[in-house]
Amino acid sequence: MPLPLIFAVSRDPNFSATLQTQLADHFCVSSCLSVDDARRELKQRVPQGFVADFRTVTQGGHAEERFLEDFQTAFPQAELCVLTAQCLPEPIERRLACGGILRFDADAAVADVASFFLENIPGAPATPEPVEVGPAEVAEASPALAAEPDYVVAGLTRRFETNTPRMRMMLSDLEVAAGHDVTVLLIGETGAGKTFLSKLIHEISPRRNEPFLTVACGALPADLIESELFGHSKGAFTSAHADKDGKFVAARRGTILLDEIDVLGLEQQVKLLRVIESGEFEPVGSNRTLKSEARLIVASNVDLQPLVEQGKFRPDLYYRLNMLKFDVLPLRSRRPDVIPLAQKFIQELSAKHGVKIESIAEDLYAALYRYPWPGNVRELEHVIQRAVIYCRDGKLAAHHLPSHVVMCQAGPNNEGRPTQDTGRLVYEPARNSLGQQVAFSEREIIEQALFKNNYSRTGTAKALGISRVTLYNKMKKYGMTK
Repeated sequence: MPLPLIFAVSRDPNFSATLQTQLADHFCVSSCLSVDDARRELKQRVPQGFVADFRTVTQGGHAEERFLEDFQTAFPQAELCVLTAQCLPEPIERRLACGGILRFDADAAVADVASFFLENIPGAPATPEPVEVGPAEVAEASPALAAEPDYVVAGLTRRFETNTPRMRMMLSDLEVAAGHDVTVLLIGETGAGKTFLSKLIHEISPRRNEPFLTVACGALPADLIESELFGHSKGAFTSAHADKDGKFVAARRGTILLDEIDVLGLEQQVKLLRVIESGEFEPVGSNRTLKSEARLIVASNVDLQPLVEQGKFRPDLYYRLNMLKFDVLPLRSRRPDVIPLAQKFIQELSAKHGVKIESIAEDLYAALYRYPWPGNVRELEHVIQRAVIYCRDGKLAAHHLPSHVVMCQAGPNNEGRPTQDTGRLVYEPARNSLGQQVAFSEREIIEQALFKNNYSRTGTAKALGISRVTLYNKMKKYGMTK
């Protein structure tokens, strides 16, 4: 006999996964991220219960109110409950006043919602005991976590998956641009995935069988950038002992990524604009005019418009690049992607380091979801690597994460600016006493030293100027030896 169907709509994939865990033995729990997705799913399914997580709503709550009205009309026998914030939009408040809906406040536990269904749907047994969730169970728990992602762009060696609506729209447009011979501008914070996306654009373009070359403009001295891009002739400058081809020649008909384009000087910007417009350039110290057949992708971790206003970036180049500009969202604005990315990194890094992961505790996923990730996807990958390396018993849990992640103590982002958490409040536990602050700082120092020394205790102890015994005792004190 099939299990009764409970349906949930929530922007918080951790909520949906936990609800499924609470009810897995007695109900089939299905979930999605928006009311539009819920409408599509419910066209061919009849739920016995429904939970709507409306703690955050869009456009004043009108879409959510219409959904509740339509749901009650279509499924009058289904049990319906709603999670709401303390301050309700007027449309939802009116709908709740009509009756037939149980309201839970924002701070209600998932267990309370589960108990409601267990007590009110006929034949449902008592609330089951909580169980530890392994990766397979969490994957099954929520389509938002493990089922087919909302949008996938796949290349020869890599793929980009997302469950975030804004990223889905951006990827759709980017996929179209990739198929044409046009210059693309990617704007996003360091670590957000600009290089990954650039390589993916190359792999899904007609140029996929040609070279892909990267020029890190910010890592090159200003007087060498032109030589790197355009090449030089023998004797062009002191160390030019022979002719050298630049990236525009070496790339042939492939793709060149110019990263941190904002550091280019005005004179270099003029030459770059000429290459974009006509493909023509001259190597440094040469009168020969060459023509590039390469496709350009340019990237920056800062918006270019303020630089134009400050006279640091040419308006003609800016408007040329801005025609196909794509904003790569920081990870804190891609909450639905955090858990799937974490699962991917756990699988890859456990195989890389030979660490067997048998189960993953819910508190690890909860901590990862709360943290605002100022270092973006790159930081998430490094955090997962640390957790996997420290996992000794095959049971990955929150205590394997760095303390600042568990405590949600986010530092500045990669551009040195305070991290702005979008859409959620960041929990910041009190660390008022001097002892607590010292302990927190000491653990952070040890963690960073371990990472820099490839987790060698001997090397770490030497770097910190303490004995291995002292290091071990401090790691044991802070729960870092498991």
